[in-house]
Amino acid sequence: MPWLLVFLGGGLGSITRYGVGQLMPPAGLEDGNIPWFTLVANLLACIVLGVGVGLVSKELLSKEMQLLLLTGFCGGFSTFSTFALELVLLGDEGHWGNAALYLGLSLMGGVVAILIAYWLIRYPFGSL
Repeated sequence: MPWLLVFLGGGLGSITRYGVGQLMPPAGLEDGNIPWFTLVANLLACIVLGVGVGLVSKELLSKEMQLLLLTGFCGGFSTFSTFALELVLLGDEGHWGNAALYLGLSLMGGVVAILIAYWLIRYPFGSL
């Protein structure tokens, strides 16, 4: 049953992300435009996850709803919300050094991983 709840929530989150994207203008990254759609989706998911975690802390959200909404929906909508929550929880526990390290490694590691993968596909070794 837990897998089904996560699956259904993830599907709903993905559909919601797609829907938000349809309501907003295209990013136009090649023109230097800010990708508002991604920003809005990430911030909305952070709000949903923040409210949900607050409800969990007050024991107002069942395990089933946690799986459906927090794990599934927020995971399908935006994993950025989980990343932001983890940073907040590390800081809340007083682990600011680890929070800063996690932030730096995640941001720089993600950018470097994308760059390497993108360049390897776009500019294969034989065409350099």
